[in-house]
Amino acid sequence: MATFHFDLVSPEKLAFSGEVDQVDIPGVEGDFGVLAGHAPVVAAIRPGILTVTTGGTQQKIIVLGGLAEVSEKGLTVLADVATSLQELDRAQFTDTIASMEAKLAEKEGSELDRAIERLDHFKSIQSQLNTTALH
Repeated sequence: MATFHFDLVSPEKLAFSGEVDQVDIPGVEGDFGVLAGHAPVVAAIRPGILTVTTGGTQQKIIVLGGLAEVSEKGLTVLADVATSLQELDRAQFTDTIASMEAKLAEKEGSELDRAIERLDHFKSIQSQLNTTALH
């Protein structure tokens, strides 16, 4: 299988850089996979789990929004936050969700809609973390 270069960058660090077989990305308009030779594209990403496949092994990384750009040079993801499953503090993540739920009552209109959408994304990540496939 042909490989391509992939960089995952967050404000804190270069979370991943190397040659990969495939990257599955949680896109705002739907999840999508990138393989070598993918057409150039820029897409917004939503909070979710990004999956990097290299040599038959998969690495799952939680991203909390950002942008993905596919070019002739490869794939670059600029993530607001990028945390590997091993680095994730699950208790803190659960507390974040509880805090988001508590703050919903303070919001209204389109601000409430955006807060509910973000909360749904976080709950989706939590649900995926609790499935046996990710343990």
